[in-house]
Amino acid sequence: MSDPKGTPLGRVRNIGIIAHIDAGKTTTSERILFYSGKEHRMGEVHDGTAVMDFMQDEQERGITISSAVTTFSWLNHQVNLIDTPGHVDFTAEVERSLRILDGAVTVFCGVAGVQAQSETVWRQADSYGVPRIAFINKLDRAGADAEHVVDEIRTRLGANPLLLQIPVGREDNFSGVVDLIERVYLTFDGPQGEIVTRHPVPAELEDDVEVLAQDVMEKAADASEDLTMKYLEAGTLTVDEIRQGLRELTLARRIVPVLCGTSLRNKGVQPLLDAVVHFLPSPKDMPPVVGHVPGKPEEKVECHPVRKEKAVALVFKISDDAHGPLAFLRVYSGELSEGMRVIIAGNNRKERIARIWRMHANHREQLKSVGPGEIVGLSGLKFAATGDTLCDEGRLVELEPPKFPATVISVAIEPKSNDDRDKLMDVISRLEREDPTFTHKFDQETGQLILSGMGELHLEVLTTRIIRDYKVPVNTGSPRVSYREGVTREAKAVGVFDQVIAGKNNFAEVEIAVKPLPDELAPKVSVAVPPELYPQQTLYALETALTGSFISGPLGGYPVIHTEATVTRIRSREGELTELAVTAAAERALREAMQNGDVLLYEPVMSLEVTAPEEFLGGIIHDLNGRRAEISEVGQVGAFRFVKARVALAEMFGYATTVRGLSGGRADYSLEPCAYAPVARNRIPDILGYDPE
Repeated sequence: MSDPKGTPLGRVRNIGIIAHIDAGKTTTSERILFYSGKEHRMGEVHDGTAVMDFMQDEQERGITISSAVTTFSWLNHQVNLIDTPGHVDFTAEVERSLRILDGAVTVFCGVAGVQAQSETVWRQADSYGVPRIAFINKLDRAGADAEHVVDEIRTRLGANPLLLQIPVGREDNFSGVVDLIERVYLTFDGPQGEIVTRHPVPAELEDDVEVLAQDVMEKAADASEDLTMKYLEAGTLTVDEIRQGLRELTLARRIVPVLCGTSLRNKGVQPLLDAVVHFLPSPKDMPPVVGHVPGKPEEKVECHPVRKEKAVALVFKISDDAHGPLAFLRVYSGELSEGMRVIIAGNNRKERIARIWRMHANHREQLKSVGPGEIVGLSGLKFAATGDTLCDEGRLVELEPPKFPATVISVAIEPKSNDDRDKLMDVISRLEREDPTFTHKFDQETGQLILSGMGELHLEVLTTRIIRDYKVPVNTGSPRVSYREGVTREAKAVGVFDQVIAGKNNFAEVEIAVKPLPDELAPKVSVAVPPELYPQQTLYALETALTGSFISGPLGGYPVIHTEATVTRIRSREGELTELAVTAAAERALREAMQNGDVLLYEPVMSLEVTAPEEFLGGIIHDLNGRRAEISEVGQVGAFRFVKARVALAEMFGYATTVRGLSGGRADYSLEPCAYAPVARNRIPDILGYDPE
């Protein structure tokens, strides 16, 4: 199985770099580009020259905000690499990248170990079945401990890490690694660590290396019956056989190979690249991607990575730059070419591919065609959005889109001039197409335009883009919580619509029952009437209207959660049952039924982890207690202490400034949405601005 117009599929790797913020993802990516020959000088995050952090906001803030794609060669393999953000506010970038990747490199800080966002990205990778290797970075730092990090990968992530290298020297004396497969000591010499020198294992480490290398060999022998028999007969395995076994175990997600180094000091990156080739899957190693016929989820369709099939590709990202909208996608089967017409499965809209681009951060290389296993950008698509499946006209298949979390924070925004109002709405529309976790709505009571996102930093970055990149001056209000609403008890109501419109009678009476769904976040709609009595299109319109009504609840206009609405009765007069009548009656019934169901307000609760030196722990805990935080764990990470807690988002505005002041700038924290909790009834009037009682 190969791509006759490019690299054989067995020599293609589609990988991502994922980690907690500041673990060293982008620094590692920059070294990868340098050692692979893709770049002729090393970019640095700290001085704003990182190739993969090309946005102005990324360079100014020193963090990755948007996932960046590049392609390079290593050991005669083509590697398509996506560098992802580590900050939780931009977790959608990780989610959509993992949806289309075959493997991932997870970077861990050698001092801090497994951190909060490490757990999040690990769960995301688990949900998509992505095999991983781990890279323990920053082993030159004070307090770095590779063995401790391996233990945390095992205990906190529930993984089965297998150390393939051991570091030589600690902290400032870290000099290289011993490869446990080849049993050789590697140092990284030259001005930029570009020369990998092989040495005998240091005498003082020989005994430890013998034990650990034997363990690696035994693990590899467990991969298959053939390797087990070879090991039992010969008492040893060759280097190639060990790698074969470890590869099989990694692809089956039975182990996570672990490598060591320090990217900033240019040590350990080349063996990491070797491990990408040796242990992570190619597109042909992965099972066929399964989609379904649009509108018929029960009719499954397999998409194989071969050119002879009709084209199927998944759009995982839309980017809008000076050249116009660019759709990033993964081709799963068939071939895409310039000028080709494709269909968006699900809505049957036709698109024409103007150009195909192989991406290198914000630089482009034009291609005439592209086959399965490739990750590329397409220009010329007018309607495609994140999660859409593009198909050849002769084969309609819909693939599962990435899943994105709900927004938790909002801010009011308005143009400084009425002349800019239309331009602002156009910009917001373009940003929403790029970012599935960014939404807007109009507050019906105040007339304000409300933007919603994943956190204060997320909204701050988007507002900066509106002002600086799109040249729209705006005023913004203070951030506020995106609450939710839901019923707390069962209730019923009847809605009636009876009007003459354009000389035609429109009449419907609809009864709806609502009940709480405490174990399910997303609201549900069901129609419990005999389907043979009503036109199918009418019932579909009814269900669609009720689902849309859940966007705004009766208490404060917030989205509805934990609620099920069931249509229990429809009554009409002959010839007067119209879609307009039945949907209007149903919407009235739903609103009244929810009011009868004692609607409660829910607030987003965040999972918080703070890491700081011991001397600042008391002040941090005291501050969290004043924020209604529920502290679940206090522990030790190397020379630092950590605090884990659950806390309402409403209590965390401005926390970055507070914790910086409490710790002299030495604390690190992460805040991640974890649940919605009922708001105490005595707080609801203050939140809504009126007393619903």
